[in-house]
Amino acid sequence: MNREKIVVLDFGSQYAHLIAKRFRALGYYSEIALPSAELAAFEGAKGIVFSGGPASVYDEKVPEFNSKILELDVPILGLCYGHYIVQLGYSGKIGKAEVGEFGFATLNLNPAVKSPLFEGIEPSQQVWMSHQDGVLQMGEGFEVVGSTKDCPYAATQNLAKKRFSLQCHCEVKDTPCGNQIFENFAKFCQMGKNWDDNAVLNHIIESIKKDAEGKKVLLFLSGGVDSTVAFALLNKALGNDRVLGLHIDNGFMRKNESANVAAAYKSHGFTNFIATDASESFLKAIEGLTDPQRKRMAVGENFITVRDKFVEEQKLDQDPVPYMLAQGTLYPDIIESGGTKNSHTIKTHHNRVDGIQKLIAQGLIIEPLKDLYKDEVRKIGKMLGLEDELVMRHPFPGPGLSINVLCSEGVLSEEDKDELKKAQEEFNGIAITEFCENCTKDLVKSVLPVKSVGVQGDFRTYRFPACLAFAQDEKGFFHVPKVHEKIEKTSSTITNSSKFLNRTILKLYQKPGLKDDDLKLQKGYCTRDRLDQLREVDNIVLTELHASGWYSKIFQHLTIDLPFATSGDKASFVLRPVVSEDVMTARFAWLPLDLLDKIVRKIAELEFVDSLYLDCTNKPPATFGWE
Repeated sequence: MNREKIVVLDFGSQYAHLIAKRFRALGYYSEIALPSAELAAFEGAKGIVFSGGPASVYDEKVPEFNSKILELDVPILGLCYGHYIVQLGYSGKIGKAEVGEFGFATLNLNPAVKSPLFEGIEPSQQVWMSHQDGVLQMGEGFEVVGSTKDCPYAATQNLAKKRFSLQCHCEVKDTPCGNQIFENFAKFCQMGKNWDDNAVLNHIIESIKKDAEGKKVLLFLSGGVDSTVAFALLNKALGNDRVLGLHIDNGFMRKNESANVAAAYKSHGFTNFIATDASESFLKAIEGLTDPQRKRMAVGENFITVRDKFVEEQKLDQDPVPYMLAQGTLYPDIIESGGTKNSHTIKTHHNRVDGIQKLIAQGLIIEPLKDLYKDEVRKIGKMLGLEDELVMRHPFPGPGLSINVLCSEGVLSEEDKDELKKAQEEFNGIAITEFCENCTKDLVKSVLPVKSVGVQGDFRTYRFPACLAFAQDEKGFFHVPKVHEKIEKTSSTITNSSKFLNRTILKLYQKPGLKDDDLKLQKGYCTRDRLDQLREVDNIVLTELHASGWYSKIFQHLTIDLPFATSGDKASFVLRPVVSEDVMTARFAWLPLDLLDKIVRKIAELEFVDSLYLDCTNKPPATFGWE
């Protein structure tokens, strides 16, 4: 595309594409390139941004970098890993930081240095960090613009060379001044505004027409925001006669979800969709599986099996016009599946299993949303006239509740036993100082024997949750501190100080009469019975969120079923409300205590519930879900 641009070099970070998105949202066209790109890729570039990345610069295998890029007479901004690349390019030194930073930090600007990057920004700012390495010595000609408590070279610049480098992630919303920093960088680059929402929509529509030329499209409709907006886009670009939606009840839907989805589509006016029940097929596909990656892949591959059966039954393969398969894949799905050259796998997304990859290689997959994030998708949906009921729903992935049912053989491996012991010792050694002595006099610090996935410094982690249990009353309900900032700070302290913990949870309820030792890891798989239990708990939460008006105030709520109970027919559950804009980062949502209490008491009435917890971990270090 022949236009001025900001080029973002993707070093494999989860956030690289988000940087480009931020510039586009501000009105500046941006493109992504590999750090090994030839200089010809920078024709028309007014500025270059080096993204973060999962590697350490001193690892054996690091992303290939064309060092000649640093010789260009174009302003460059390095972020996190990119911060190190800029510094190394001018003889700086990088190494393991004395203290890693994950989550919030306070950036204090140097009053003796004026920086065009921080024009109009207050001298003390909240920023978002996710790093274990650090700059040990600045490159030649650089000066310190700002620092944090644990990072002396958090912001640097070399104005003579037009070079800036920052340790923080400006692209995430949890760095509130990030957009202003990007705006200032674009101004320094003398870049004019040349991008808007209409340009985005038109670009997607034209891409669909090109990719689906001479073909029809079949789209799996989960009923979630992404597939619904993709469906609307395909209908607009190709017309209803060339698009067919298939809603599959895979057995992993929420309570009454399939019926609600069909009613909402009909109400909007969609007529070119079919609903079918394939729950037995999907339950069979994951029968006996405990590994979350294998479970995700089994669900994804079974979608292909169901698709092939549907094509045969509907005789779509006999249609003179060939069919493509459409998916509502977003860019974070691709990144977390290791879908870019330098990215690491956080999880295997159901839209990236082998069967799908083969169809992609054959040019038989179309993904109109693959360059977008959730908030952009919702904006597109509203531009297309979709109702809030469809576009403002909480995200609901294709594998549905199956990924919220944690599975286990009921025993820990010797390695896990050793790690669990170390995790408890580690947790015991962390001082909890945010609360008064009266609050902590009955505090019990324990570690649940159930690992969950997290992401720290762009790496996937699989660790145990630290559990805080305050005073318990005679009915089994635990005290919940009123000040959520104290919980958040304590949560960050625990995970930042730990090698074996990546979440912090609060115990909300434990059935009266049960001792902690009564709860044990149980053998449990993703069966219809466990799914039905999860549906009941999840429905209580969502019903109360809707009734209180809080459903629209949070980004998503997940209910997690743990095989941690007194017997195999019972379970423990985790409430996981989060607030986010772009999915790449998130904060746990602090619900009003009266609402939380109402939810907890209703769940406690369910006979199969042995205990209940609240996940109080941000992303990073924890992902949204537990698998």
